[in-house]
Order: sequence, then structure tokens, then C-alpha cells
Amino acid sequence: MNEIKNIVFDFGGVIVELNRPAAVSRFKEMGVDCIEELLDPYRQKGVFRKIEDGSMSRADFYREICKLAGKNISGSDIDRGLFDFIMPVEQKKLDCILELRKKYKVLLLSNTNDITMSWAMSEKFSPAGKPIDYYFDGLYLSYKLGCMKPDSGIFHAMIRMAKINPAETLFIDDSEANISAGKALGFKTFRFEKENSFSEIESRIAYYGEI
Repeated sequence: MNEIKNIVFDFGGVIVELNRPAAVSRFKEMGVDCIEELLDPYRQKGVFRKIEDGSMSRADFYREICKLAGKNISGSDIDRGLFDFIMPVEQKKLDCILELRKKYKVLLLSNTNDITMSWAMSEKFSPAGKPIDYYFDGLYLSYKLGCMKPDSGIFHAMIRMAKINPAETLFIDDSEANISAGKALGFKTFRFEKENSFSEIESRIAYYGEI
């Protein structure tokens, strides 16, 4: 039996709720008619995937969105489309994470991009005016690591850099594919769904301590 020493959170769908319809609507207004095919709640496609796996710069992403729309669109308008994908973060979730950090190493493992993270790394991220890195012991982000969940490479990069043992780590994600990938590497897992709350995390840790 391995005691839980670390907790790894996903971002979208766990820390923040997602509003795909709002983002799709915004990009359609810009003229990106194929947005339904590209923007996925779990794993993006096309240019949205490239900006999340780090293979495309922000400037190139803007240019490609303009090509898809067939017209010039400002970077700030494109950013707004991405921001519409994200619901406001609840401070009570972040406060819960701070409490968990008193007993565990708490990390973030996210498929994300530098546009979203530029917002998250600012005081605009939380109602308390704190950036996302204030709440975590480490951030492991797809666009910086050059790979995405559920690929094993991003998990291995986090394991190596954070010096954690998967058997001592609870991995929390809303994607079944990501949860399956975590299990295959030996992580304890908790698939987080809309009806779940952060208050359940301690009971899940207790459960794994009993088996």
C-alpha cells in the first residue's frame, strides 16, 4: 500500500468549467465556420492542437485563424474567443487547493496554450487577485512540454521533473482517455465530473489508503 503524497489536477473541466458553446459562437461570429470540428472539450484539432502541443507560435496561430476566417481579425478578438471557452474560476476551489498543499504536493497537468496561460498567470485569474502559480507547487503545461495528454510523454515529463512516484499520486481529470493513460502508468485516479465537488478529494485519498 502506497500513501498518497501528491495530487495532480487537470485544468479545464476540473479547476475551471468549460463553455464550449460560447467559444464556438464567438469564433463563428469571426467567420471561422469550421470551429465545431476544431474545438473539443478534451483534445483540440488543427491549429488549436498545434498551439497546445507547442508546435505553433501565437503569431502563427493568429495568422491561421485569419486564413480560416478569410479576413483580418485582431489578436485581442481571437484571444476573447479562447477566453469565452473558460468559465470564471470559483475561489472556493482554489482555497481547497491551498488547504491540500498543507499535506500534499499539488501539481497542475494541462493541455493548454500560452494565450490561456497568459491570463491564468495574471491577477485576473482568481477572485482573490492571485495568479494560478500561487496555488500550485508546479505547473506542467502541454505547450511548454511539447506533448499532450493522453500521450504518455507528458506524464513521464512531469514524473521526472517533479520527482514524484505515480503510485503515491492521485491524478484528477475529467477525460476518460486521460484517466486511462494515468492508470496505465500507475497513478491513482479520480475522474472528475460535473456532479463531483472538491470536498470529495479527501475521501478519495482515504479510499486509496484503505486498499
